[in-house]
Amino acid sequence: MTTIHNYINGALVAPASAQYLDVYNPALGQVYAEAPDSDARDVQQAVEAAQSAFPAWSKMPAEERSQLLLKIAAGIEANFDKLALAESIDNGKTLKLAKAMDIPRAASNFFFYATAIMHHASESHYMEEGAINYTLRRPIGVVGCISPWNLPLYLFTWKIAPALAAGNCVVAKPSEITPMTAYLLSEICIEAGLPPGVLNIVHGLGSKVGQAITEHSGIPAISFTGGTSTGEQIAKVAAPKFKKLSLELGGKNPAIIFADCDYEKTLKTVVRSSFLNQGQICLCGSRIFVERPLYEQFKTDFVAAIKNLTVGDPLDDDTTVGAVVSEAHLHKVLSYIELAKEEGGRILTGGNRVRLEGNCANGWFIEPTLIDGLGYDCRTNQEEIFGPVASIMPFDTEEEVLLYANSTQYGLASSLWTENLSRTHRVAEELKTGIVWVNCWLLRDLRTPFGGMKNSGVGREGGWEAFRFFTEAKNVCIEYQQKS
Repeated sequence: MTTIHNYINGALVAPASAQYLDVYNPALGQVYAEAPDSDARDVQQAVEAAQSAFPAWSKMPAEERSQLLLKIAAGIEANFDKLALAESIDNGKTLKLAKAMDIPRAASNFFFYATAIMHHASESHYMEEGAINYTLRRPIGVVGCISPWNLPLYLFTWKIAPALAAGNCVVAKPSEITPMTAYLLSEICIEAGLPPGVLNIVHGLGSKVGQAITEHSGIPAISFTGGTSTGEQIAKVAAPKFKKLSLELGGKNPAIIFADCDYEKTLKTVVRSSFLNQGQICLCGSRIFVERPLYEQFKTDFVAAIKNLTVGDPLDDDTTVGAVVSEAHLHKVLSYIELAKEEGGRILTGGNRVRLEGNCANGWFIEPTLIDGLGYDCRTNQEEIFGPVASIMPFDTEEEVLLYANSTQYGLASSLWTENLSRTHRVAEELKTGIVWVNCWLLRDLRTPFGGMKNSGVGREGGWEAFRFFTEAKNVCIEYQQKS
């Protein structure tokens, strides 16, 4: 049994309550660690530590901050195998996915923002009247970063790295369901020599720790990734306090496939985009729309490709689909499969819980599931399931598929598959999503803005957008005397 500790003021400490939460290995269905059941007292200690550290950290030359963050990136790389194994055990994702995506991206997040601050340039505006304006960007102070369970270290560092690089101090809360790699990051930060109080990690429940971070008057900015309903609650608390908010919320993403697509590439990538990480990525394409001339062939081949996916022990190299993150989430996903049947859907493949033999006999596994026969506006096609479940349906015209694609409350991402350049521009312009991938999926450039429309969130992350969020802009206007 591993005991996880909070990271406050540069030290690993027990929670004020002396109480702990069970942490499960989803593949085994067993408790394997305990995490602090922290509360407002721990958040208060973290805020005080961050406030004390802020003056020195914010005034530290950018080059020195950059070097410290690069040491953290190097520490992640040095602990690559340890972190990847921890992420797989903690989350249920396959070990090879953790090695291919989660841990490399965590290191890249620190590296990107550590180097980006060395290239920041201020805006200036010359006035013919004899004045010049220039823009100062200064760190906000203490910021709150709250991250989800699906890509634990990946998304945790996605928030922390730009906040620290911009000169802020951070009070961060990882998901209580998947806390292990955030804890290991604490150890890496200590080894890297990050000054005490600059980064504070408080483990615990959203109803205690997340709420305390959101409510605290000493935290004027909140960056949150998670469910739309939780984002709504955060906004209700934070908005009257005029806090800056960045909310990256849910998605119900469409994949739009035209008959002129590169068929083999499309088929291969759409399988991946539907079921990677057991469908537990906010960017997964869970609604697949196929132009009617291609529909029957694509559906047949798609089902065959799904059946070739291997559900199994996440530590096995042959496994392509691991465990879903928790028993509660298992039952949620299975309930949506039953709902789809009630709504007239036909299960083309999957639809059941998987019972493995051996060590994983009690694990939380679900067959990759594809459903047809559903209306575009039914609950199954409108609500976020966040599991290995996708629906498929045909369309005849651009106007029709745009109606289907834009019909949900969400607007995070979409993928478009066509070789027609004019159609690409027409459809991409009309899709109401913050990201449109054309003939690709999950191809990410860290310089680009990331975020959604409608109920998928508020604000943008990534690149300079993150620096803009984590700083306050100040215009300085200087009038100078003109020659007479």
